[in-house]
Amino acid sequence: MAARIVIVDYDMGNLQSVRNAFKAVGYQAEISPDPASVLHADGIVLPGMGAFGNGMRKLAERDLIDPILEFATGGRPVLGICLGMQLLFEYGEEYGGGPGLGLLTGRATRLPDTVKLPQIGWNLVEPVAAAHPIFEGLDQPYYAYFDHSYAAADVAPADVAAVTDYGRVFPSVVARRNIIGIQFHPEKSSRVGLQMLTNFGRIVCHSRSTLR
Repeated sequence: MAARIVIVDYDMGNLQSVRNAFKAVGYQAEISPDPASVLHADGIVLPGMGAFGNGMRKLAERDLIDPILEFATGGRPVLGICLGMQLLFEYGEEYGGGPGLGLLTGRATRLPDTVKLPQIGWNLVEPVAAAHPIFEGLDQPYYAYFDHSYAAADVAPADVAAVTDYGRVFPSVVARRNIIGIQFHPEKSSRVGLQMLTNFGRIVCHSRSTLR
């Protein structure tokens, strides 16, 4: 039986593009707003575009916060993409600020006004934890596609897997055990992004066989 990947639907992102990208690399991912679907998945993807506060509010409205936390603390793989990565942290400053999911130490802060915001387009991603399985099969460093004005800060050094420079150096990939966050859009990042989604699928399959 294939591993079950659920893309969390909280009305904050282009979910179809993420699902299509998984399909392109051989993984059937389903889109669901259902808390029970989250709890019974083998791996979940938290995508997202938009404001931090709106993201947390919509997760709360759909009763998804507790299931995501239960899922993550149970050791099963979680992938946060763009806003979804930022929501993994303790706090986000956007639009007055507010608490996040608190699965990772750190906060999402605005990039400096010395650069054009949002950052839209390709930028260099430099792994600092190249051995992590999310990078398997990739030549390093590499370029990926970004679309954001906020980025992670005050992250525990051990959780920083890759960095990018845009106004300041910020963590563009984070990883702590089963929790992975990617600030750029893998579904828009050509071969690099598809390889990372392939790797996440493999991580989910390995976790499923280990936890069964």
